[in-house]
Parts: sequence; structure tokens; C-alpha cells
Amino acid sequence: MSDIVIGIDLGGTRIKAVAIDGPGNILYRHYQHTSDGDDTAWMNSVSEAASKVQSEIHGRNAPIGISAPGLPNESNSAIAYMPGRLHGLENFDWTAYLKTRTFVLNDAVAALMAEARFGAAKDKMNVVMLTLGTGVGGAILIGGKPYQGAFSKAGHIGHMVIDSTGETDITGMPGSLEDAIGNCTIEKRSQGKYSSTDKLLESFRNGDDFAGKVWLTSVKKLAVGLATLTNILSPEMIILGGGITESWKELTQPLEEYMAKYEWRTGGNRAEIVRAQFGDLAGAVGAACFAREAYQG
Repeated sequence: MSDIVIGIDLGGTRIKAVAIDGPGNILYRHYQHTSDGDDTAWMNSVSEAASKVQSEIHGRNAPIGISAPGLPNESNSAIAYMPGRLHGLENFDWTAYLKTRTFVLNDAVAALMAEARFGAAKDKMNVVMLTLGTGVGGAILIGGKPYQGAFSKAGHIGHMVIDSTGETDITGMPGSLEDAIGNCTIEKRSQGKYSSTDKLLESFRNGDDFAGKVWLTSVKKLAVGLATLTNILSPEMIILGGGITESWKELTQPLEEYMAKYEWRTGGNRAEIVRAQFGDLAGAVGAACFAREAYQG
């Protein structure tokens, strides 16, 4: 087969599609809105995006990878569990619908695949990735391969417990990492003073003591979570992505100090913390990488 593969990132508001070659060069990219309307509208949008890319690269038989929210089934042929969003996505047979061999994986795992094959973690074997934004997403690479675990649930790092006395999150876990630093809880953490992490950090840069206390408490809890992961998974690298990492200096300066305190650095070894290299195309590129390997596998 040709080494060209197609990757599509299915989001609630926008679809991103790419064609990449073996070395990871993006040969073509396409963006379009996820259509509103009846329950089949987003399916049609994915089909249109796939057809557009196939036409541009003359690759009707190129395998397709789809990055989507939710948990895929064991064969990565469909999303098995995704309640409340994109009605009809669960158990939807993409290969039959697109008439092309198609592989589906969770969007956070797809982002890690992009970093592992062509980005910050290229040639690394054991890596953890977290996306810090509205919530906290995650994915795990073990032995150079994405680890999905039983029921494809592995990598939901945002739902690890940091404070057992804290309020429960959307999965029922008390005091989760997501609640500790995700933008979804910033109003609660700041006692209603800040509506976003961006506004909190603006005050932090200006020397506001209260903002500093809120922010550093969140970063400390993040460090506790990361240090815990190093004990469980012993990764050589931790990749941080998502909107909160746009304030990289404000995040990593205190984070490194806390990690020096909490990480168990046997023999002087430590997990390298780096920023994700891929932006909004991470899911599409990673899905394409996964499709190539699954197809050839």
C-alpha cells in the first residue's frame, strides 16, 4: 500500500483532517465546522472531510484514523462509550460508512500518538501526556505503544485522586486532579473571583497574593499527581499540552520546584517535563499514525 494515511479529528464544533506520508509530512489539511442539525449531521461532515482529503491526494484506498471523544471498543473500530454528546457515535461502524478501512481512538491518545511519532516524544518509549484545559485529559505510552488498558479506559489521569476529602468530580472521584487545576473549577477554587485561569494568571503576574495562593495550590497538586504517576509508570518523559500551558513560565517554574520536592529521583533519574509540540492538528495527525500502524499490524 502507499505510505499515505488520512487522519480526522472529530470535535463537537470543528473537524480537522490531514493526509500524512511516512516521515510525517502533512500533505494536505482541511478544516470544517461540525454541522448542526439532526443526529446524522456530524456523520455527514466527517464523510465530506474524508472525501475532500481523498480527492486531493488521489487516495481512495488510504486507511483512515479518527480521533474522537469517548472510549473505543477493543478492536478500535468504533467508539463504544460516549454519553451525552454526538448522539449516534456509540458503536457507529465507520469502516462501513466511509467504505474505507477506518480505525478509531480516543482524542487524548491520538494527541499522544502525534507527539510520540513526530513530536516532543519521538523515539521515546515510556511517556505520559496530560492536557490541561477545561478539564484534564491524559494518555499513556508504554514500550513505544499507546496503552489503552482493559475497556480502553486507561489514561484518564484527570480523575486520579489528589484529595480524598474533596468534592466528587463527574466520575464520582473525590478531590480529583481535574478539579484541582482544570478551568472547569476555577470559579469555585477562587471563591468566585475569577472566571478563567487566564484571568487568574493575569493577577498572579501582577503580584496579587490571593491569585498566587490559588494558582500555586493548583500547581502543587499537579506536582503531587505527576510525582505519583512517576512512581506508578516510571515514564522517561511527561508531556503537558492544552490551553493552560500557554502560560508555560508561570506553570513550569513552580512545578519544577514542587517536583524536586515530591518526585522520587532514584539514582538521580527524573522524568523530563516538556511542552507538547503539536497544536490543533495533534488529534488528526495522531489518528493517522495509529491507522497506519493498525493497518500494517
